[in-house]
Amino acid sequence: MPDSSEELQQRLERILLGGRRKYTRLEVAEKAGVPDDRSRRLWRALGFATVPDDEVVFTDADVDAMRTADQLVQSGLIDPSIEVAVTRALGQHLSRLAEWQVDMLFELIKEQPELGRSERQVARLVDRLLPELEQVQNFVWRRHLAAYAGRAFAAPDENLETRTQVVGFVDMVGYTRLTRQIDEDELSRVLDAFELLATETIAEHHGRVVKMIGDEVLFVADSAVAAAEIALALTERTSADESIPAVRAGMASGRVLNRFGDVYGSVVNLAARLTSVARPGTILIDRELATELAEEPAYELRQRRPVTVRGYNRLRPSALRRARAAPTGVFASSQQLAAEMMGLTEPNLAEDEPALLGEDPAETPRARRRRRRRML
Repeated sequence: MPDSSEELQQRLERILLGGRRKYTRLEVAEKAGVPDDRSRRLWRALGFATVPDDEVVFTDADVDAMRTADQLVQSGLIDPSIEVAVTRALGQHLSRLAEWQVDMLFELIKEQPELGRSERQVARLVDRLLPELEQVQNFVWRRHLAAYAGRAFAAPDENLETRTQVVGFVDMVGYTRLTRQIDEDELSRVLDAFELLATETIAEHHGRVVKMIGDEVLFVADSAVAAAEIALALTERTSADESIPAVRAGMASGRVLNRFGDVYGSVVNLAARLTSVARPGTILIDRELATELAEEPAYELRQRRPVTVRGYNRLRPSALRRARAAPTGVFASSQQLAAEMMGLTEPNLAEDEPALLGEDPAETPRARRRRRRRML
């Protein structure tokens, strides 16, 4: 007689897998009309563990899925050369979604113990929630299809796989130190707050979240202004939220390879390198993006001194910030000149530049100039 946990597992499997396990992998391949070696490759690409050929672990739903996948290839919709890559991308994304949904279910049961008083009750809960989850997933999928289809047909001559975009990274500063100072529950709250803020801000300005990488978000935008607003808004909003550490950002513009929801290429690497040398609360951008934003009156760009990072020698980024109100009229130039003479400002030095030069950011401009003269 199986114990209660095994009974619950079997009951949930019947609900989730669409019936009892009754076929081996070879039988699934035969019923679906798919060659044995191909069915094995697809199963592994989906991220499932390899099972012995004589083990009965498959259901009628597996046969239907294998047959449908084969028909998509045969119809020409999916090129045979990328069939495994497409399958792998699908498996990876849905695996993460499934893990999150199971965690959500157990949190629900933990917070409301009456929902899980018995195995039968848990099974009924899953049976009731499953159609609703499927409905929401289908809706979100269709909305994204509509959005990407609209973009594709708006520019039919553009190569959707390789096109010009702005790539940006925004990461929390001091994350490693933070993980040593707080417990797992608090860390989870920080990550949830950052992810919520990041996804909302990026969507608000018509960008796309490529992925969350722990303490960092990778996003793309189709325009320079949209990318600038994303980075600036995220920096401002995290600064105003005491529950989230300060962030820094790096962005670059150019040709980007889009492949199965991820992005690749030198532009991605450059944006990552810029992020690594940015100070808390600052945004560094490459020369290409700076050129695109140069004529935008809403922003201020301060060119930084050359810096060498992994893969790039004498990289000369610019710091991006919102334009500040400046004096106008005949007094503007005289005020700037007087400020420089008094040591209150420096004409071409960004406020956050000393960090890359090995200088103390708190040092006054006058003291900094005296020390440099002594060095000479």
